[in-house]
Amino acid sequence: MTEFDFGNLLTFWGRRYDDILILIGEHMLVVALALAFATVLGVGVGLLVWDRPIGRSLAVTSAAVILTIPSLALLAAMIPIFGLGWPPTLIGLTVYSLLPIIRNTVVGLREVSPAIMESAKGMGMSPSRVLLSVQLPLAWPVIVTGVRVAAQLTIGIAAIGAYVGGPGLGQMIFQGLSSLGSKNALNYALTGTVGVIILALVVDALFNSITKYTTAKGLRA
Repeated sequence: MTEFDFGNLLTFWGRRYDDILILIGEHMLVVALALAFATVLGVGVGLLVWDRPIGRSLAVTSAAVILTIPSLALLAAMIPIFGLGWPPTLIGLTVYSLLPIIRNTVVGLREVSPAIMESAKGMGMSPSRVLLSVQLPLAWPVIVTGVRVAAQLTIGIAAIGAYVGGPGLGQMIFQGLSSLGSKNALNYALTGTVGVIILALVVDALFNSITKYTTAKGLRA
């Protein structure tokens, strides 16, 4: 196996700078799209089932079962239907993101004090208005935490999407693993892995800022 050489790695980065940036952009785009779809679906499902025990249990359990399926197996199973590339990767990332978003939406809505909801109803608000104008804003920090967890999960799994020809830094990781023993095998694998870690840290910091600036002052810890 080729020994690690930091100088060689820097040279590798300098020569493939443009390609690395393109892969980073693709990785972020597929993660952002999957997270957007999952947030709309997850929050929507949470709003529908938070006060329905059977529906709530079914939604959370179904999302949990999906998460137990190995990512490689799920992506491979979608190849006959969706082919290779973006479609199976995007769909796979979306379904893997649902559990933390649905669960946190349900938990956040259920944690709102009944006294607060009764006060809102006493002011003449309809149940739907109470849900959207009172419960949802109060549950927002918990919901965002669920999206944040989903984002971290998705960034990691997106790298595995390269197995089905998906976009992103996983292409470098798989290229390095498939060419072990060659001069740049370790450089490819390290670049993809380090890139994924850095993206995860950046996105985590971004969600910290989103939570801080979109949460009402009275709810901030």
